[in-house]
Amino acid sequence: MPTTTVSPIEIAYLVTAFLFYLALKYMNAPATAKLGNRIAMVGMLITVIGVFIGTDAMGAKLVNYSPCQTGIIVVGLLLGGGIGAISALRVKMTAMPQMVAIFNGAGGATAALVAVYDLHLALQEAGLHNATKLPPDAVASIFLSVIIGCLSFTGSLIAFGKLQELISGRPITWPGANIMNIGGFVAVIGVMIASFLGVINPEVAFTVAAIVSLFLGVLFVLPIGGADMPVVISLLNAFTGIAVAAGGFALGNNALVVAGAFVGASGTLLTVEMGKAMNRPISNVLFGAFGAVDTTAAAGPAADMNVRSASADDVATMLAYASQVIIVPGYGMAVAQAQHAVKELADQLEAKDVVVKYAIHPVAGRMPGHMNVLLAEADVPYPALFDMEDINPEFARTDVALVIGANDVTNPAARNDASSPIYGMPILDVDKAQNIVVLKRSMRSGFAGIANPLYENEKTVMLFGDAKDSVDKLARAVKEM
Repeated sequence: MPTTTVSPIEIAYLVTAFLFYLALKYMNAPATAKLGNRIAMVGMLITVIGVFIGTDAMGAKLVNYSPCQTGIIVVGLLLGGGIGAISALRVKMTAMPQMVAIFNGAGGATAALVAVYDLHLALQEAGLHNATKLPPDAVASIFLSVIIGCLSFTGSLIAFGKLQELISGRPITWPGANIMNIGGFVAVIGVMIASFLGVINPEVAFTVAAIVSLFLGVLFVLPIGGADMPVVISLLNAFTGIAVAAGGFALGNNALVVAGAFVGASGTLLTVEMGKAMNRPISNVLFGAFGAVDTTAAAGPAADMNVRSASADDVATMLAYASQVIIVPGYGMAVAQAQHAVKELADQLEAKDVVVKYAIHPVAGRMPGHMNVLLAEADVPYPALFDMEDINPEFARTDVALVIGANDVTNPAARNDASSPIYGMPILDVDKAQNIVVLKRSMRSGFAGIANPLYENEKTVMLFGDAKDSVDKLARAVKEM
């Protein structure tokens, strides 16, 4: 019987795939997320080293780079690694969504560049530049990689601009936006099919697909409101994973296929779950005008609202004599970097036998899991964090709901006002608590640009000021009681 020899590089790819799976498993919980990241890093390192020194089943080296080529690769590794390390150390947690967006864009651009190399190899095999028709599998993987990679690249740049407020966070719409998006998708699929049939030169088809896809990324994200960026980032991340997997098929690199499949699948599942959390169908996410609704029928300007304010001492007394307090963090907590102060306040309350829980909305903040990351950084115990479905029944039994910079995810207009832009979106039932305290710097509306009637609720008091300063004052006052 013939024997099958497994090459060392195939073993390395298998080990990498297992480590990636293990990494995702450990990333399920904040307590083990760091370990998961490190395991993923080891897996990727094994693959990179394996490509350089690995051999196939016959013992031949996989690559034979010249000294100049090796030098360029090493410089690229050092440069990219240095940028990543510096970014991780210097970027503030409030800017983490922007960094995720820009890095995801870099991943999409990389997938598109890999597609360029794939096309070059395919043309060499078919008879350089004279080829009018490439193998179907090569066409499919190359074009999917370039289309999705280019779309993810420019889409992520627009998402970065919105998050960084370089571009208006409000939906930017124009007549016929949906038709333009659909027309663009039809065009890129059309040139791919034409190349598949040999009607268009592969290089021409590839160039047209790349250019149209770059524009599609811009057209896709511009109509999406800034408040919906967590869903967009998750979706673009899934796109990048699919593009990487497609490039892996073209190159015959199982590590790229596995890594891309993991990212694509996890990003897609997260997008679906977040779409459910916002009560938005995925078709609405994909084809624009996402959040582009008339806000004139929403509640009036926040500055005109009739609200009651309270002092830090009054709020501290309310908290100290409560049986249960639910803390509702939002982007305002991230901006003020108040997570450590929040943990200190919770410790002081728990010392007085007050039960403290944290309510986490799926799209609170500017990226998936934003609040979980911030609170984990402050060593808040993971069991104290409750998802929306689990915490909502608790509000009616809660003495005080402490809302820290969370606007849209606590807005009761989502339940009560059919004319509201967020009508139908599941929210945290903060208004059902016995008492509500809202920490805000001002009466400015949230990221969705609409007022929150919660602030006029007869059970609500406002504590104005920087969130970190306000929580510090509350912690000191509770400690002195």
